Amino acid sequence: MKYDVNLDLTNKTEEYSFNEVARQANGAAWLKCGDTVMLATVVYEENETVSDDFLPLTVQYIEKTYAAGKIPGGFFKRETKPGDFETLTSRIVDRSLRPLFPKGFGHPTQITIMVFSVDSEADLQVLALNAASAALYVSDIDINRSVCGIRAAKVDGELILNPTLSQLNNSTLDLYLSGTKDDLLMIEMRSIGSENVEIEPSIEPILDPINAGMGGVIVDTHISNALPEDELIEVFAKTQEALFAANTKYEEAFKEFQKEAQPLVLTANQLNEEMVAYVEQNHMADIKEAMNQMAKSERSSALRTLRKTILTTKTDWDEEELKAAIEKVKKIQVRSQILDEKVRADGRALNEVRPITIETNVLPSAHSSCLFTRGQTQALVVLTLGGPKDAQMYESLTDESAQNEEFMVHYNFPGFSVGEASPITGVKRRELGHGNLAKRALEPIVHTDGKTIRLVSEILESNGSSSMATVCGGYMALKAADIETSDTVAGIAMGMVSEGDKYAILSDIMGLEDHDGDMDFKVTGSKDGITAMQMDIKLGGISLEVLKEALYQAKEGRSHIIDIMLEAESKIQFNDGVLPTTDFFHIDPSFIGEIIGQAGKTIREIIERFEVAIDIDKKEGKVKITGKNKSGIEGAKEHINSIVSKPKVAKIDYQVGDKYEGTVKRIVDFGAFVELPDGQDGLLHISKISKERVENVRDILNEGDKVTVEIIEFKGNKISLSMV
Repeated sequence: MKYDVNLDLTNKTEEYSFNEVARQANGAAWLKCGDTVMLATVVYEENETVSDDFLPLTVQYIEKTYAAGKIPGGFFKRETKPGDFETLTSRIVDRSLRPLFPKGFGHPTQITIMVFSVDSEADLQVLALNAASAALYVSDIDINRSVCGIRAAKVDGELILNPTLSQLNNSTLDLYLSGTKDDLLMIEMRSIGSENVEIEPSIEPILDPINAGMGGVIVDTHISNALPEDELIEVFAKTQEALFAANTKYEEAFKEFQKEAQPLVLTANQLNEEMVAYVEQNHMADIKEAMNQMAKSERSSALRTLRKTILTTKTDWDEEELKAAIEKVKKIQVRSQILDEKVRADGRALNEVRPITIETNVLPSAHSSCLFTRGQTQALVVLTLGGPKDAQMYESLTDESAQNEEFMVHYNFPGFSVGEASPITGVKRRELGHGNLAKRALEPIVHTDGKTIRLVSEILESNGSSSMATVCGGYMALKAADIETSDTVAGIAMGMVSEGDKYAILSDIMGLEDHDGDMDFKVTGSKDGITAMQMDIKLGGISLEVLKEALYQAKEGRSHIIDIMLEAESKIQFNDGVLPTTDFFHIDPSFIGEIIGQAGKTIREIIERFEVAIDIDKKEGKVKITGKNKSGIEGAKEHINSIVSKPKVAKIDYQVGDKYEGTVKRIVDFGAFVELPDGQDGLLHISKISKERVENVRDILNEGDKVTVEIIEFKGNKISLSMV
């Protein structure tokens, strides 16, 4: 492969080829970084356009398992539907490149990124965006700005740009930025656990046949503190410098490989200024009244009624043009009222959060649940607890083996939540992205303790940031299941309206402000700092001073929400009848043998009788019991304590020929097991019960019978007996 460009960037080198492969695409870039090779292509339909303001852009990031020398697992030995990582990476690339297209670009466009070879230390999300941007930059679409991604990590307090995956795994920060050489376009951020809690391997490898695998090393990763706002701002400043410098290098290096731009017709709706002026002069009161209908369906209905009313007198006007004019006047009114009057469409102050109500454990048969309502946004978040076998198994290209996801957040957004008559189908990219954001927000403060936790957020009503309602409801569902957390976490969606030098930052934005504003900024965290963040900027960038102001206003709103959540937390009543639970206690390690019993017989009897899972630390004598309900756990704990409280019987030094009185414990087809005085069992074979032939052991013996036996043989640790 001949490479046209070799770029030395921060902590990595990228090589590009533009004229070797995929030459029938409108733009293509072959990228090599270390052992990672990927191809990005851009294709659009020249003879097809859509006439509205929607950009018909599709981004697909595709991983090939052969890139890591693997064959797909499962029944079908070829790649099928995209995995979560592929979908989330596609979203990142889409959100970063979509702002580059000129307004009115209506040609259906497909960007495809395919991974052909992978380096185990590669950051595939950063490389995917860089490759896609390069393909778009050199294509014949008239786009002359480069976009790239950069990731920042903090290892032992040191900031590392473009870290390896090993460095990222040891980091307390994962910050992903994308932007041009002039503007920041997108931010994704999460805190990563830095504190490892390890439990020593248990003495018995299979103490839990129901949930096999609970024994052994359990590693739980969490952090005790979120990232403070000031510290994050410092990281932003350093990361942005590297981001902007990298784009300058890309544009200089790629310029000579740009294709001649094709003359494209932009199809943006042209506003009819006569209609705009008419609506402003005659129907501003109707516009304001429509804005007061806060639900999307109600507001749309009010604006539709206004449009029909105007058309009764303006019969020669085009309805679509009038619709665009009304939408324009509405947007002007929303923004000017915020900037000039400091009042929002629903009458709130700029930093005011809508009313919040919280109800916990509203579902009696679920392990826990929370109905979180904020204004006209409502999330029902339901938690289910499981054992290690319930974890989600997954494997990425850069993983050496399959991994287990023990904390899951699944987000569902049915059409009825916004008054739409749409069928419920499979999980969409937006739903996957919102669930992933909520997971990143909550994961740093959750202690799984060897359990599998699944949160499902059902959005019942939506008017602004249902993902942040999922974070708040998710935290409350965790507490309603008595899950230990290191802090209280809430989420809030911020917005901004800006005209020239004037700007206003909005707390807890609703759908109207998201649609007509310039920024969508979701921040989650505790009162002390941030656990996760996602930002998409619609205007041409944002200064660090404005960003800092937005972060601190978000902290103020978050603290307000947390206070309400803490009050609700104090009133939680657990679903004790169905809630699985765990108990920890200590025993004298010298009694572990009695608890396990010969060949694990005693421990298995406890597990089966009380329907629990048991894990024992052989050094410290720590016992962990997990069960479906408290009564089973208490019963198992009481049984173990009764064994420990019994005086220990000294082991007898048995010899061949010794005779003892024992108790028949269990009868089998080939004989009976007899418990000897010190608790050990011996086998009384059917041939040794009587001098005469015995057809059925139960004709001679019953469980519980006292018998006198003689030791006739030792086979390893097994004792053979004969009836005296």
